[in-house]
Amino acid sequence: MILNERTIGGLHDFLFQDILPRHALPGAAAIDLGAGSGALAVRLSELGLNVTAVDINQENFKADMPFIQCDLNQSNFSSALGDGTFDFVIAVEVIEHLESPIVFLRNVRRLLKQKGMALISTPNMDNVPSRARFFLTGKLHMMDERVPNHISPIFYDLFTREYLPRAGFILIEHQLYPRKGFKVSRASYVWMFHLLAHLLPGHSLRGDINIFILQNQSRL
Repeated sequence: MILNERTIGGLHDFLFQDILPRHALPGAAAIDLGAGSGALAVRLSELGLNVTAVDINQENFKADMPFIQCDLNQSNFSSALGDGTFDFVIAVEVIEHLESPIVFLRNVRRLLKQKGMALISTPNMDNVPSRARFFLTGKLHMMDERVPNHISPIFYDLFTREYLPRAGFILIEHQLYPRKGFKVSRASYVWMFHLLAHLLPGHSLRGDINIFILQNQSRL
């Protein structure tokens, strides 16, 4: 059975080729938050991890592996999943769907063992297409009425300066996908976005998706 990947094309492949082999080690206890169909969880299992999948909707989950139905908007959802149980927590394109990103991050930290790590991905609100869209329309790229379930935009500066310390995390790696381009923008605009990326100040001007690798502050 081919399971649906509910992300922009190529993101899962990028994670498994460039990031996960360095951080998600075989034999580790992993939990996939917002697992959807189970496509990512299956690939994590094939990488050698012991995976538990979590989602609010059990009907959409099609993979043959442990599954827990859970609402990630709950303020203490980690207690239902197992505080201090996991070596690796992954949440791909999840945090922007939730009502309180900082509360979510605190729960993620509680799920981790002392030396555990987390991978969080979310749309890049700092890139040129997002800046141009807001300047021209007052609406955020990938956060408008066309994607009504996206309710919490994540900006790099606030995320790293405020959200992570409040949640008890430090950032150990940041990647963008695609690294030097744009996949969800109209092809006719891409040349202009590349030009603006050379001219504008700021962080993360390219790439549609932020990928953050996080570590518990208390590990240091």
